[in-house]
Amino acid sequence: MLVRPTVRAFRTSRCRPAFAPPHNSNEFSRIPTPMTAQLIDGKQIAEQCRQQVRQQADAMLQQTGITPHLAAILCGDDPASQVYVRNKEKACATAGFRSTLHRLPADVTQPQLLQLIAALNSNPDVHGILVQLPLPRHLDTVAILDAVAPLKDVDAFHPENVGLMLQGRPRFVPCTPSGVMRLLSATGIPTAGRHAVVIGRSDIVGKPMAALLLQKGADATVTVCHSRTPDIAVLCRQADIVVAAVGIPRFVRGDWLKPDAVVIDVGINRLGDKLVGDVDFDAAVDRVAAITPVPGGVGPMTIAMLLENTLTAARLQINHP
Repeated sequence: MLVRPTVRAFRTSRCRPAFAPPHNSNEFSRIPTPMTAQLIDGKQIAEQCRQQVRQQADAMLQQTGITPHLAAILCGDDPASQVYVRNKEKACATAGFRSTLHRLPADVTQPQLLQLIAALNSNPDVHGILVQLPLPRHLDTVAILDAVAPLKDVDAFHPENVGLMLQGRPRFVPCTPSGVMRLLSATGIPTAGRHAVVIGRSDIVGKPMAALLLQKGADATVTVCHSRTPDIAVLCRQADIVVAAVGIPRFVRGDWLKPDAVVIDVGINRLGDKLVGDVDFDAAVDRVAAITPVPGGVGPMTIAMLLENTLTAARLQINHP
């Protein structure tokens, strides 16, 4: 974690549901005046969530004899994807879950991949299915993701799960946006009545992020910026909360941010031998009220929320409360 003398990390003693607003909006008064930005400690909050998941998984095993089981599908040998899948496998082991990795060659055909997904859908021993993205270009990503059974769609990409989320009655919540909401909630940062600017409109992060911030209980006013948005800097300067998910290293400059802003940096980009976010951290950290570091901010929360979704999937499939 990058730490400066003027930077202190947010710490919390609890994890709240993704939609839960802070118990007391005055909690945000803990955020100091500018020049002393606080780091939102995603590692610590994620660890608390993982511990809760482990406790619940152990209880499920004792009561039902069933262990949550996540099946991951990896097509090809993309180095970043292999790292992500390996981290998810480790997280499953720590949580007391079973995990199975199905490795397929980069030249796997669409029918072959669909056949594997169909087999996993019909296997009652598998509770969650994860298709690691990106897929090789010759595969139809939308058709592949739509083939995953909605009850096993722990990434929450299936149209049925997206629709339920938009209606405010989610079965599963997309992992990264869910992790962002949990960070805000667990650190006592209010969203009600705040202006949130989401930079990026992907189906995986940007769109669901905006939807979650709009939900009752979150109650933010949301602006979504994208590649065709003019004057993004002007909109950012109006924002109480900025969520950067554009995939461009250091895209958001420090002078785009107002002094009391909260900055959530979803991006993770490699520049040389260094990982950086979508926000110019060095320029922002002495200007804003709070910010997530990269790495150590949103990333750990994404995997923690995947574990929560897998536990929920197992409960739904065995009718366990």
